Amino acid sequence: MGLYALSGRRDEKMKRKIIKCHCGAHAMKRPASVVHGDKAQGKYLYICSRYPACDSYVGVHKKNLEPLGTLANKEMRLKRIEAHRIFNRLWESGLMKKWEAYSWLAATLCLNRQQAHIALFSVYMCNEVIAECKRALKNNNIEWIS
Repeated sequence: MGLYALSGRRDEKMKRKIIKCHCGAHAMKRPASVVHGDKAQGKYLYICSRYPACDSYVGVHKKNLEPLGTLANKEMRLKRIEAHRIFNRLWESGLMKKWEAYSWLAATLCLNRQQAHIALFSVYMCNEVIAECKRALKNNNIEWIS
């Protein structure tokens, strides 16, 4: 179970989850413009409190502002993008429906559906996704250009 902190307001009964970075620091919900400049107006990220020394951050859900996954540094963000691109090819090609692709991913990596989200994966797990997706695309004669 994750760490929680009271909001600090006595009338507020809701707890909020404390998001921790892999470097050990806390992450804070901040405007995405802190990282991306003016092009990110109206969007938010959870950003490591040590930013920019630690360049880890993660996007948030538009509806509830919860983190989309775990905080990631540049290397991990790039690897997750690469994994998503090849994974998306599975369903965009018509080989599978999107929900089938996520079921396939979970089964292939011996995960349950809640665990089978690339935004939660390490660099190692992203490399596994990439290798398995390449294998599936090749076995079905579907081109993949990286």
